[in-house]
Amino acid sequence: MAWLLVIVAGLLETGFAICLKLSHGFTRLWPTIAFAIFAMSSFGLLTLSLRKLDVGPAYAVWTGIGASGTAIYGMIFLGEVASTLKIVSIVLVICGVIGLQLSSPAH
Repeated sequence: MAWLLVIVAGLLETGFAICLKLSHGFTRLWPTIAFAIFAMSSFGLLTLSLRKLDVGPAYAVWTGIGASGTAIYGMIFLGEVASTLKIVSIVLVICGVIGLQLSSPAH
């Protein structure tokens, strides 16, 4: 259950990063409100998961999902450049996160 919280928190991190961009420096009300909701929810779920999980692997999964999800969203929906290097880098981030998770004492 704790890992499910981390995964959802990582997806919410993607949401707060995207809303942060859409808020244009907190000058747009609704993206700013959405940012705050996503951020508080993401940090809250991560905090709950850390009651049961080691901080290193949990944080790596959280940031990996957030970073990868944000980059993928940007390429698909925000017109950001999708290059081979960017896609390979996202895959490497995901592989690193999986490696850290597999190296945790629970495995």
